[in-house]
Amino acid sequence: MAFLTKDKIFSKKWIQDNLLLVSGSFILAAAFVFFVTPHKIVPGGVYGIAIVVHYLTEGVFSFWPDGIPVGTFALMIDIPLIIAGIKILGPRFGIKTITGSVLTAVFTDLLTMLRPDAKLPLVDDILLSCLFGGVLMGFGLGLIFKSRATSGGSDIIAMIIAKYTHLQIGRLMIYVDSVIVFFGLLAFRDWAIPLYSLIVIYICGKLIDTALEGANYNKALLIVSRKHAEIKEKLLVDLERGGTYLNGEGMFTGEQKKIIYTVVSRREVAILQEFISKIDPDAFITVMDTKEILGEGFQSLNQKVNN
Repeated sequence: MAFLTKDKIFSKKWIQDNLLLVSGSFILAAAFVFFVTPHKIVPGGVYGIAIVVHYLTEGVFSFWPDGIPVGTFALMIDIPLIIAGIKILGPRFGIKTITGSVLTAVFTDLLTMLRPDAKLPLVDDILLSCLFGGVLMGFGLGLIFKSRATSGGSDIIAMIIAKYTHLQIGRLMIYVDSVIVFFGLLAFRDWAIPLYSLIVIYICGKLIDTALEGANYNKALLIVSRKHAEIKEKLLVDLERGGTYLNGEGMFTGEQKKIIYTVVSRREVAILQEFISKIDPDAFITVMDTKEILGEGFQSLNQKVNN
């Protein structure tokens, strides 16, 4: 969770964070209005509860004939949760978390009001709506997290429960969101809704990681070969990549070995594999996916933190 920060007002970092916060809140709101809410999808969190309540209160209030607005109800839950979080957990939810909650609620209700028929989905295909809704939700939340704010809601519920039960926060968040999805099943009595909701939650989680870490097409390689000197030359001279020697020992033979650890692009993997196959067909190569590479030759750690 984001702790209270002391960025100087109107500094470059302050402007950058607030642009991310506003953009993320708007994208998140658009996902709810155009793809999620019209199909009665319940994507966990306070907005999942708000969507259920919105449909259950349709026709109940004369001043809200279509039901309690999703953004308004979400904010009615979010603000007390943030206050409770501050009292129970301490000042972990800086002003940006409150700002993000308010902005998302305002954008959600404003976009809903601007639509001629808010109940009508942008596309009729519910699976397509799940895909695009999950993508937009994940990207919007990723931008909010990059601004060092949080989404509030189920995050805070999970942290409060964790304080008293000592259970893992990540697992508790899954439990909380699952209960909310089940609430949607009870309210709408349609088994398709929780299944589609789980698709949205999964895609959203993947896109949050992508927004925070960026798309990465690099591969990490561990290479065990007697021709390590030639491979080193290929890496340094032809591919202009670095690497690290690791000392190893064969488990069966007890022979001392030089292991090369390096990170290259997907295209360079093919080039390197072809080269090694010619000079040492018996080489042992492990190719691993990488989520994020920080350091010399790639994005610097300082740049990552500052961005």
